[in-house]
Amino acid sequence: MKFKIALTFLLLTFTTVVTAQNKKIAKAELAYASENYSEAALKCAAVYQKLGRKGNKAKMKKANMAFKTADCYRFTERYREANEWYDRAILLDQQSATPEVYLFNGDMLQMMSEFDKAIENYEKYLELVPGDERALKGVQSCKMSNAFVADKTRHIIENQTALNKKEFDMAPMFGNSKKTKLYFSSGRDESIGKDKDPRTGEGYMDLWVSDLDKKGNWTEPYLVNGYGINTIDNEGTVCFDSRFKKMFFTRCPNMKKANLGCDIWVSEAKGKTEWKEPVKIDLKGHDSISVGHPATTDGKYLVFASDMPGGHGGRDLWYTSYNKKTDTWSTPKNMGPEINTKGNELFPSFALNGDLIFASDGLMGMGGLDIYRAAQVGEEHKWENPTNLGAPINSTSNDYALIIKDKKNGYFTSERKTSGGEYVPDIYSYLLPPNVYDLKVVVSELGNSAIKIEDTRVVVTTADGATWEGYTDDVGSVFWNKKPAGGRYINEESGYTINISKAGFHEDKSGTTISTVGLDYGQNFVIDMALLPKKPIRLPEVRYPLNKWDLLVDSTINSTDSLLFVFDMLEEYPGMILELSSHTDSRGTNRANQKLSENRAKACYKYLVEKKGVDPRRIVPKGKGELEPRTIWKKGDEYLASRPANMDGVEEVKLTVAYINSFKRTNPDLFELLHQYNRRTEGKVITMDFDPETAPAADARHLKFVRYP
Repeated sequence: MKFKIALTFLLLTFTTVVTAQNKKIAKAELAYASENYSEAALKCAAVYQKLGRKGNKAKMKKANMAFKTADCYRFTERYREANEWYDRAILLDQQSATPEVYLFNGDMLQMMSEFDKAIENYEKYLELVPGDERALKGVQSCKMSNAFVADKTRHIIENQTALNKKEFDMAPMFGNSKKTKLYFSSGRDESIGKDKDPRTGEGYMDLWVSDLDKKGNWTEPYLVNGYGINTIDNEGTVCFDSRFKKMFFTRCPNMKKANLGCDIWVSEAKGKTEWKEPVKIDLKGHDSISVGHPATTDGKYLVFASDMPGGHGGRDLWYTSYNKKTDTWSTPKNMGPEINTKGNELFPSFALNGDLIFASDGLMGMGGLDIYRAAQVGEEHKWENPTNLGAPINSTSNDYALIIKDKKNGYFTSERKTSGGEYVPDIYSYLLPPNVYDLKVVVSELGNSAIKIEDTRVVVTTADGATWEGYTDDVGSVFWNKKPAGGRYINEESGYTINISKAGFHEDKSGTTISTVGLDYGQNFVIDMALLPKKPIRLPEVRYPLNKWDLLVDSTINSTDSLLFVFDMLEEYPGMILELSSHTDSRGTNRANQKLSENRAKACYKYLVEKKGVDPRRIVPKGKGELEPRTIWKKGDEYLASRPANMDGVEEVKLTVAYINSFKRTNPDLFELLHQYNRRTEGKVITMDFDPETAPAADARHLKFVRYP
């Protein structure tokens, strides 16, 4: 009898324990399903501690509680705790039921910059779910992490301590056309909702605003003024129409034992500092669906984030349009795979040029949510090719809700690790410092870049007519960067003209121009310029068949290519008029050589005029026969066609008949080479002031060959 009583007592006790345990599991599950993650984390962890692991069912329950605890910490940005609980779930074989335990653990490790461990988890997930683009993206992102940092932009990031508190502060948005009002959401103690949000464990979020004072500093934030704007629920993620007469924002209610999604509300301005009671926009088919994070430029076309059915996975970006006649919003449409992924796309906004800015954890990035910019296609409501904004705007933590003030400045939200070791949403500013430009001008002799010209006067003129000047040094260069009194010589969005001159050289009045207009990067401008000496210009070699004036093109030379040097020079110097002269060697009669040289000069003239379209008034062909032997340079046993920059040990040689004939018997090869040097085409600048409006007509005889011999 006593045994039966004792057994009955034990069974009742066991049943009571199991029943109580099941109730705790049910409460933990409900908190998790209701997205009350802060509350659910504690409840799931407490149930986990009470559960045993003997038997498959007990082990599965314990693993499930570990997984849900990890999920709760993941959703509340507590990455280290999430990683630890995912590890516990993996040890209990949760991956057999939920392979994503590896995927989510990889995400947490990536956000903590533990890339090797993250890759291990992604690869284990891919063994169970081959080809999942989320894990493939994760592996690629981890491998690219160093490249992101190495290629970081010049942006300077600063925590806006005047706006931020220890609580959550996020999603800034300008509230007037002058951009001197900054709206944002915050869960600071002064908010209307005094309880803690069971989802985040933080205070309920309200809409706050700060004003920019005359010194350029943000004032102490204050609650947005208007009946029904801020409530005991969460309000945040605000945007405005172009006139700042309508304000759209997100409200997320929280009711126990109810899974209610967020909604978008709209309020109209009431004076300059107050807002009317808001009205909810009807965009969803069920209370459990969330819509939020509105973005608009005109108050008629609204982009927002939602988990409504028909998306690509996670939360997607959708859009809707307002019909003024019916006072209704159109059925939301998904923005498509050009923008949305299997991950989450959130916090849209618009750039100054209409590009779409948003955050995503489904594209290749640095970890968590990264900020992307998608280019607008024409004038349509269509965007494509999202581009990661890179470091330092993006980090391995969540980064989102970026707004642009101007081409250099803006604000965004980041959960990057603070000095206290926490991952807390704060508002940050970014500044793109001015691009730095230097200018170096190097002057050499036209046709012989090895010869640098010292003491050349270099004058730089700005677009508004201001000038400065300098002189080249012994290596032909002059350099400008910082001005002695501060500032820089070359600045952003500016144009400059550079002119050079020196006695004994032709002046190029057109000069060379540089521009920084549209450049979004710094640059060291190195400008090579050339002066034309007031002496014959040695042109590239042009050859002809023996006793002919056809331009020779064979395996050894393409004479037409050689003449392109002349064409390019005339293109570069539009004021140049050039005498083009041909010479022969001394063999043959003087009269025959004169006719041959004239025809060869005319062959060059005809090619440039008829084939390349050069204005015939800019070239004067001359035949010089054999009367002007060439000067070359000799260093040791080597003969040089061009004057070397270093003249040490170099002898100047004039190729007279007597000099060349001295090698006729002793060195026949050199004898032929020196004769070939004398068979040349040269250029001589007649003037640099060609004016097509006033220049006289070209001599028609230049196109007709003379009779030869």
